[in-house]
Amino acid sequence: MAETKREIERKYEATGETPLPDLTRVAGVAEVVDEGVMELDAVYHDTPDLRLAADAVTLRRRTGGSDAGWHVKFPVAAGVRDEIRAPLSDTLPGELAGLLRSRVRHAEIVPVVRLRSARDVRHLLAADGTLLAELSVDTVHAERLPSGAVATWTEIEVELADDVDDPALLDAVEKRLHKAGIRPSESPSKLARALAETGPAPETAPTAGKPGSAGAAVLVYVREQADAIVALDPAVRRDLPDAVHQLRVACRRMRSAFKTYRRVLDRTVTDPVGDELKWLAGELGVARDQEVLDARLHARLAGLPPTLTLGPVEARLRRRDAALAEDARRRALVALDSDRHLALLDTLHALLADPPLRKAARRDARTVLAKAVRKDHDRLGGRIEHALVLDPGHERDLALHEARKAAKRARYAAEAARPTLGKPAKKLGKRVKAVQSLLGEHQDSVVARAALREFAIQSHGAGESAFTWGLLYGREEAAAAATERELPEVWARAAGPELTAALTR
Repeated sequence: MAETKREIERKYEATGETPLPDLTRVAGVAEVVDEGVMELDAVYHDTPDLRLAADAVTLRRRTGGSDAGWHVKFPVAAGVRDEIRAPLSDTLPGELAGLLRSRVRHAEIVPVVRLRSARDVRHLLAADGTLLAELSVDTVHAERLPSGAVATWTEIEVELADDVDDPALLDAVEKRLHKAGIRPSESPSKLARALAETGPAPETAPTAGKPGSAGAAVLVYVREQADAIVALDPAVRRDLPDAVHQLRVACRRMRSAFKTYRRVLDRTVTDPVGDELKWLAGELGVARDQEVLDARLHARLAGLPPTLTLGPVEARLRRRDAALAEDARRRALVALDSDRHLALLDTLHALLADPPLRKAARRDARTVLAKAVRKDHDRLGGRIEHALVLDPGHERDLALHEARKAAKRARYAAEAARPTLGKPAKKLGKRVKAVQSLLGEHQDSVVARAALREFAIQSHGAGESAFTWGLLYGREEAAAAATERELPEVWARAAGPELTAALTR
């Protein structure tokens, strides 16, 4: 069974003769204990074209030391990585292989570097003996596989203990090291340094489109979403907070970009890709929609006084939550493991390697993007006006849902144009986001009412009181009516013609 460890560390340049300063002068460090030298042997694996290294992801099989086994490391922030460990075995464990699938896809995983290190370890302890951090002086011998090219160096590594997450300690240690003439390493990891010193480095993503052109601007945004889809795949598998939502958003942003900027990218190529993105977002949507509904119903129920909670309301809600959540997660994982998902990832890679640019892609980005943003803004206005003339009820609910979709598209259009159009696009996007949020609140109420009605029917059929469900239903009706009353004012702030006029100034 794999386990996860948050690794917070910093690396420094050194030689075999570099003296360490007295670290007991660091605030909080009472003692530095020499733990001796351990021999580590790790073989790093990657695809032949180094896809993992290109994304700062590492896969290694280590023997020796206290953490022998298979390790996958994902970057979190500068100097912070999540390390997922699995027991030592001859072949890559399936659980770790799944975490790498979005990057590796159908490519073979092969040994690329062997690192043998003599690690001289010191423990930094608090006055009560608590381990604060581990400092090691590593003498590293790197061998590129299969070429046999070698490199050697010495580095100092300082890593916080598992139960310590305050970087202030690392700052204080770094200050002492700096005074001793020890400087931060220019390389983020041993593997990165080994690759740089023994052979070809990982390939960088190709650029496309003339700088300043509409094609270049749109492709930057599309690439950001493609990178997010790849990176969030393992996050969903690890069940990290908000990962499902963020992956769905990346799918939606890319689909919106294809539609908004269809004068830039050939829709005969992008439309089928958009269909697959819609499929993936839909499979993931079951889990995300369930999360949103659960949170809303529990909040509504918590807001009721106990005297108005009649029958086993909480128990029925929890049973439904557990059953639906399990089914939703299973469905999401099946989608991520499917050949269809891998084919989508391959298609996105091919599209960015050879983008289907149209004639307008060569034109000035400001002109093309501003026109596209205004068009989506006008489209949103039309849908809101249509919804507001309808009588309250099912048809208006449907129309407001369509307006919400249009608001998302207009917001994403402004978001993609922001690097090109600057503050006017940012301001427009912010105003449209407020509209989207209000319409989202309305749609959440529509979905909640449908669930509450079902709860009431089930409770009545089981001989339980349906009073509480009916009460919550009424409150959701009132909440929806309030958003409908508020919408004209919120839209008016986003509809001002000066907002879209400013895009071309």
